[in-house]
Amino acid sequence: MRLPEHPIELNNYLNQHFTCTCGRDHYASLRAVRIGAGVLEELPGLVKLMGFESLYLISDPITYQIAGERCSAILTGAGIRNKIIQLQNLGFDEATLGEITVEMPADCDLVVAVGTGAINDMTRFFSYRLGRPFFTVATAAPMDGFASSVAAIQYRNLKTTFEAQTPTAIIGDTDILKNAPYRMIAAGLGDLLGKFTCLCDWKLARLINGEHYCQSIVTLVETCVQDVLASAGRAGERDPETIGKIMEGLVLAGVAMSLYGNSRPASGCEHHMSHYWEMMFEQRGEKPVPHGTQVGVGTALVLQLVEKLRAHPVNFEAARAAARAYDPVRWEQEIRQAYGPAADGVIAMEAAAHKNDTEDRLRRIDVMEQHWEEILRLLEELPSSRQIRELLYSLQSPELPQQIGVDRQMLRNTFRCCKEVRARYTIFQMVWDLGLMEELSDQVIDDCFAEEDRTGTDQ
Repeated sequence: MRLPEHPIELNNYLNQHFTCTCGRDHYASLRAVRIGAGVLEELPGLVKLMGFESLYLISDPITYQIAGERCSAILTGAGIRNKIIQLQNLGFDEATLGEITVEMPADCDLVVAVGTGAINDMTRFFSYRLGRPFFTVATAAPMDGFASSVAAIQYRNLKTTFEAQTPTAIIGDTDILKNAPYRMIAAGLGDLLGKFTCLCDWKLARLINGEHYCQSIVTLVETCVQDVLASAGRAGERDPETIGKIMEGLVLAGVAMSLYGNSRPASGCEHHMSHYWEMMFEQRGEKPVPHGTQVGVGTALVLQLVEKLRAHPVNFEAARAAARAYDPVRWEQEIRQAYGPAADGVIAMEAAAHKNDTEDRLRRIDVMEQHWEEILRLLEELPSSRQIRELLYSLQSPELPQQIGVDRQMLRNTFRCCKEVRARYTIFQMVWDLGLMEELSDQVIDDCFAEEDRTGTDQ
């Protein structure tokens, strides 16, 4: 079956093999999605339909109260064996994986993540390594990772993406989702806003770096985001239909990642900013705001940087001079200062990727000079930073970095160093290649903190 060039209904993408004009075959192993009022009651039916008999439910003390206890009761009432735990190690790191492993029943044939975000990532990684499938029962819709096939977890103090697996089924009961804290509803929309910049990253990577690209998947994600944003204003009313659309949009973004085989269709430099912030807050022993909230703020910052770039005359000879002057020793010093205990992982990643090597950078600069008008047209297609900030403000969601605890120095480190979180070509790598990151990001930082007097730091 050929992957449709125009989006189709979500369930028609599931458990299907597609050929594609991009030259690759695509497959999303997710078998079932249930989104709507009261769909939690369908959990036992899905379990029996797929032949599972002994379930291991993973929750934390909060998600246990929201849905975990009820899941266990529904399963027990249907005669299905199950064990549920409430995680005590909430660093979502090696210690958490150890706790999950110790508590696992020997006869478990299905793992169920009861929650969102980190619980999903830990469960997908754990179940993958143990060779068991898993379901997700969502307790909120703040991020797009539900259908992802990779897991981002803390490993040796670095937020690291590991190969994992897509869930077999996802349940999003809007009777539960609509009662999530409003900040988590807004976070889901923030995560969807990040698709504007991440898809631009992919288009630039195709043009500048020769990266493989799938237009059908790009169209799927772009259409999904536009559809959700058309009714985003009703999210503040906790409208179940709108909450359901947000959940479906987030799942569909995850399906796009699964179809493509990695996170390229839904994660770019705005996500790299979020990953960096999460590492920094965790090193400080502070709890960051939800991932999607960070992505929303990051998206506005990326767009501000793009606006500065579009207004700045680019001197390609100066860019080549900056590339030839690159000092890897100084770069490593900056990384150690910016990443602290996580620096070794970043340095090892660059040693394998060589994305900052002068020869490759010069090649990319040559391509940019040849295609600069086309690059500018891609950047002009993006929404403005003001549009994104106004939407975030209307959702009572943070719009400026200081509103989520990111001070001037952390933001400076973010612009200069967060591109090293992943070996992936993005807008940030492009601006760095041109030798303009320090100059343009300082302008963005000054603008952000000048706005503090106008907006205040509290929402």
